[in-house]
Amino acid sequence: MTKLAIDSLEPLNDKPVKMRGYPDKYVPTDKEPYMNTKQLAYFRDLLLVWRKELEAGNLSTMHDLKEHSAIEADMTDQATIEYEQTLELRSRDRARKLISKIDEALDRIREGEFGYCQETGDPIGIGRLLARPIATLSIEAKRRQEKKEISYAG
Repeated sequence: MTKLAIDSLEPLNDKPVKMRGYPDKYVPTDKEPYMNTKQLAYFRDLLLVWRKELEAGNLSTMHDLKEHSAIEADMTDQATIEYEQTLELRSRDRARKLISKIDEALDRIREGEFGYCQETGDPIGIGRLLARPIATLSIEAKRRQEKKEISYAG
């Protein structure tokens, strides 16, 4: 994979194999070298597609809020609209935070640090990254972190 492909903010999953760096219907496995160029290209595209979906949702929310901002005569209807808008804004705030984590994961791909635990430096694992591509900790490190949080809360 070329540096240009990593730095691009456009997913290459619909481009020819040579350009995107991995074959059609490719899914990374533990049977190949960890964080090889195919895997990095795959996760890069996965993250970029996810990011685009979240951004599209944000634009849709902004459009809906502008469209449905009129004051209703009925107080119950107005309260319902405001409640639904509050829920949607909370959801969009979570999406905004997730976009930030996706951007951090893309930076780790560019820097060659993607797929490795930030606490121990050990591989996070393909399975965990497929389930949560923004993961920064291995399962063991995450368990230790959660155990600490529970002990402080209790």
